[in-house]
Amino acid sequence: MATLRELKGRIGSVASSEKITGAMKMISSAKMHKAEGILHRLQPFRQCVQTVIAGLLSSDAAVSSPLTAARPAVRRAAVIVLGSDDGLCGAYNINIFKGLLATIADIRKEAGDDVEIELAPVGKKMLRAVEPIVARDPKLSLAEGISVNSKSEGDAVKEFARGFENRFLAGELDRVYLQYMHFFSAGRQRLATDTFLPLSQEALAGEAQAMATGRPYLFEPDAATIFATVLPMYLLSMMQEAFAQNRASEQAARVMAMQSANDNAQKLLEQLQLEYNKLRQASITTELLDIVGGQARD
Repeated sequence: MATLRELKGRIGSVASSEKITGAMKMISSAKMHKAEGILHRLQPFRQCVQTVIAGLLSSDAAVSSPLTAARPAVRRAAVIVLGSDDGLCGAYNINIFKGLLATIADIRKEAGDDVEIELAPVGKKMLRAVEPIVARDPKLSLAEGISVNSKSEGDAVKEFARGFENRFLAGELDRVYLQYMHFFSAGRQRLATDTFLPLSQEALAGEAQAMATGRPYLFEPDAATIFATVLPMYLLSMMQEAFAQNRASEQAARVMAMQSANDNAQKLLEQLQLEYNKLRQASITTELLDIVGGQARD
């Protein structure tokens, strides 16, 4: 049985842990709101690009691009999977990794078991999760020269996206997938898997139909040139938004993990306090009985 001194020490330790998890929750909450703000600021850019594409596809102009050309056979695919560099975010990286395994299985089901799959993990935690499966499977490989992490933005993300775009155009990759955690709210995030390349002409046409205004357009210099210029911007907007979604989701998961840890600490603290009070009461009762017994003997 624990002594009063031991229980008091454990109570102090749990109380300190409760304060730490509470502070970490507040910090993660502030970071989540910051990431959410960045996400909202990125949306106008993508909406502007989508409006231009909608105008092009809703017109009678014939437009095409190598970025929308689907390969007849997928021999080499790449999966960009966004995770985190830091821990203490619950099952966040585990859920993304499980989704990655499902994506690999889907690619092989569609393209055959001989397809070579290149994995591009972003974030130290995701890299550590991916390395063992790459070591065991000869058809899997790690992308080289990844210069971004889960906190990257701006030019670093632009260069990262442009690298996969150039490799697709050069024929090194037949298809590129983008996997990340989509942020809906502080309590709701869902794993998303998008086809980054080639861009689906049908999906673009669907977005165009939804955003079409019915107004006539005049294109300068010409529709084909504008289409070829806008599509890389669309890819960049996809990548930037995926990074922002992932950052917000990571911090939301960390808020929930710290809240859970804080709740558990509170419950444990209550249990220890109750046990301490019982033991202290028993100790006082024993001392009183000893005093009374001593007086009776006298």
